[in-house]
Amino acid sequence: MSGVFCLGIATLDYVYSVETMPTRGEKYRSRDLAVVGGGCAGNASVAIARLGGRSWLATRLADDLTGDQIVAELKGEGVDTGFSLRAPGLRSPVSAILVDAEGERMVISYSDPAMPVTTDWLPGSLPEGAGAVLADTRWGEGALAALALARKAGLPGVLDADRKPPQPDLVATASHVAFSAQALRELSEEEDPRLGLARIARGAETWLAVTLGKEGVLFVENGAIAHIPAFPVAAVDTLGAGDVWHGAFALALAEGQDERRAVRFASATAAIKCTRFGGRAGAPRREEVERFLVQAG
Repeated sequence: MSGVFCLGIATLDYVYSVETMPTRGEKYRSRDLAVVGGGCAGNASVAIARLGGRSWLATRLADDLTGDQIVAELKGEGVDTGFSLRAPGLRSPVSAILVDAEGERMVISYSDPAMPVTTDWLPGSLPEGAGAVLADTRWGEGALAALALARKAGLPGVLDADRKPPQPDLVATASHVAFSAQALRELSEEEDPRLGLARIARGAETWLAVTLGKEGVLFVENGAIAHIPAFPVAAVDTLGAGDVWHGAFALALAEGQDERRAVRFASATAAIKCTRFGGRAGAPRREEVERFLVQAG
C-alpha cells in the first residue's frame, strides 16, 4: 500500500449552507450546518486515506478541546497523527465557512499567531511506506523541511501552493507544485494563468501546474503549457476540493502514476467531492473514483 506523508494545517470547520452570501450587517439563517475537520493538509490526508493510501499528518495544534476533536476525527478516518504537535496554552485552528447555493464559499479562519515555527520536533526521515510528501504553505519552515526529506529520499515532494509560498526555496525544493490561480498571479505578476505558468517555468526543474476549478488544470509538459479539462458536475460545495485534489494527486504519484494520469485521477476525486455538501466529508472512496473514471471514458 502506497502512502503520503502530509505536513501543514488541520482545522475544525463550521460550514454553513446559505442561499446567498451576506452583504450587510444583519441576521441570517443557515439552511444546513456541518462541523467537520478541515485545513489544506488535514483534508488532503483524509482524502488519501479514503482513497486507500496510507496517510501520515504532521500538523501544529494546541492542547485544547478543539485540538482533541481534530485529532479524533483524523484518527477515525485512518490518518496517522503521531507526528502532530500539541502546543500547551494555545488555540487550535478554526474556521467559519459560508457556502452559497452555487457551491462557492467564503472562509473566515483563525490560527494562533503564537504557534511555534521551529521544526526540531519533526522526524529526521520519512516513515516506512511513504512514497511521496505533500506540504501546504501555512507553515513555510515545516513545508521546506518536509520537502527536503522527500528530495533526500528521491521521492515526489508536492507543494500545495494555494497561497504565495512564504519561502522562496519552496518551489525549487519541491518536485511538483500545483498553484491556485491567485497564488500563481501573485508570484508571477501575470493575470493570464498560461503566461504566469510559463514565466515561473523559465529555468525551473520543478513540475508546475495551476488548478482552475471548473476550467481544469494547466501544467507544463515538454516545455509547453498543456491543459486537462475538469469533469463537468453540478457543484454543491467546492470547499476542500483543491485540498482533496492535492491529496489524490500526491497519492497517484506515490503509486507510480505519471503526471497526466495523476491529474486526471485527482480531478475526478475533486469533482465527486464538489457534488456533496460538508467540506471534506464529501471526499470519495477509491471505488467511487474508479467507477467515475470508467463512466467518463
